[in-house]
Amino acid sequence: QVQLVESGGGLVQPGGSLRLSCVASGFSLDYYAIGWFRQAPGKEREGLSCISMSDGSTYYADSVKGRFTISRDKNTVYLQMNSLKPEDTAVYNCATVISYGSRRDDWAYEYWGQGTQVTVSS
Repeated sequence: QVQLVESGGGLVQPGGSLRLSCVASGFSLDYYAIGWFRQAPGKEREGLSCISMSDGSTYYADSVKGRFTISRDKNTVYLQMNSLKPEDTAVYNCATVISYGSRRDDWAYEYWGQGTQVTVSS
């Protein structure tokens, strides 16, 4: 049974940092890319970043490039988020990524977790 379990969300002030974790189980990770997307109330889902579990290659959406860093360690994927802004407030989900790209519609997912809330506010 595929499971993706996120943790690490919370309340942080603008300019602050958070590290999200995603523990994956129930499938062979080597054949997947795992990534993060977010969704804020009233907004569309936005793909942020993904990492190949086989070779570690990464991709970042322009909205987070230079601020967020994705990494992996065995069956866990991390998203280090720095210089957070109020507009980063959303529910963040990790997912197995089927496709990704520069357009919102380029992103497709197969499995995803329950999500973790990130709130950036003073």
